[in-house]
Amino acid sequence: MVLGKVKSFFISYDCLNDSNVPVFASGDCVSGRVIIDVTGEIRVKSLNIHAKGLAKVRWTESRSGGSNTAYTQNYTEEVEYLNHRDNLIGHDRDEDSCEEGLTVLQSGRHEYAFSLELPQMALATSFEGKHGSVRYWVKAELHRPWLLPMKTKKEFTVFEHIDINTPALLSPQAGTKDKTLCCWFCTSGPVSLSAKIERKGYTPGESIQIFAEIENCSSRVVVPKAALYQTQTFCAKGKVKEIKQLVSNLRGDSLLPGKTETWNGKILKIPPVSPSILDCSIIRVEYSLMVYVDIPRAMNLSLSLPLVIGTIPLHPFGSRTSSISSQCSMSINWLGMSFPERPEAPPSYSDIIADGIPHNAPQVPSPPEEPEELLLAYIQKFRLLPPPLYSEIDPNPEQAMLTDSCPSR
Repeated sequence: MVLGKVKSFFISYDCLNDSNVPVFASGDCVSGRVIIDVTGEIRVKSLNIHAKGLAKVRWTESRSGGSNTAYTQNYTEEVEYLNHRDNLIGHDRDEDSCEEGLTVLQSGRHEYAFSLELPQMALATSFEGKHGSVRYWVKAELHRPWLLPMKTKKEFTVFEHIDINTPALLSPQAGTKDKTLCCWFCTSGPVSLSAKIERKGYTPGESIQIFAEIENCSSRVVVPKAALYQTQTFCAKGKVKEIKQLVSNLRGDSLLPGKTETWNGKILKIPPVSPSILDCSIIRVEYSLMVYVDIPRAMNLSLSLPLVIGTIPLHPFGSRTSSISSQCSMSINWLGMSFPERPEAPPSYSDIIADGIPHNAPQVPSPPEEPEELLLAYIQKFRLLPPPLYSEIDPNPEQAMLTDSCPSR
């Protein structure tokens, strides 16, 4: 008798959304099928699955101990969130020659269902970074007598939901700074900056409305700017590695000496980025809005406003509790300006990017989308592509400092 062959062997998930992308949260049931397509008859000893969820950090540092000596130090750390095993066919046996308990699969397609429940504890959101990652997957192994095991593996995405409709994330963020430019015995007037945003929590696809006032009493031409940064922090063996990446930015008009500029809700779009990761002990992903004044031949004047990128978007006012509604709808007067009574609703991802080209034309605000729709843009743009390249050079504008000099007389 001629034994058959395995034509295909793969895992398929039962998705909870219409986009057929496996996205889950803590407490969800992850279900799917292991599919085996065979030509002819095969004998199977066992079919096992192993579901795993792991946050892992790894980087290497090299040090020189002298002219001819050097050593390398590896920093690694892991946190396990999921570890589940199950047998779909048979059981593990050590004797390849034993014919008892073998399952015979006839020619054709065979599907074996599996299901598991994710832990109710807080799980870290799936993430890919330069020095670490958070990954969840199911691996299947097919064991047959006298043959090496066949293995297949498929990842799924987990989001630890962050609801921005909480008092802490709906509170405004603000700051004020000023500095006097001087060199030796020459003193120039001060440059002052005040900035405010309507809340701390946002979701991918939303716009941050920036309210700011910049007063230039110096003798130089300055430029107000704003930038959204993502900070990745990796921890292992008591050491910390930090990567800061520019996500998006904008530039205001040049400000002549003696002039003042006001931003009455200047728009900065949030691209489809990873949500904040705040509960993992070895990986943190945080965001901040930097509003700053680019000053030639001097350190920039900057304000950093912390942000949280969530997964559950802003609800309409009608569906909120009275306490949250009253807290957010109150009039906020600052620098002679008020926030809009109704914040802008998150637009759809197609309103932001089409064929990679942003739409500059104004759009009529649409009702908030389902959280999964906003998150799928992040998955498709980042999770399904290789991790982006990072620079070890911090692009923080505060780092840009040139030697000041007196103006020529």
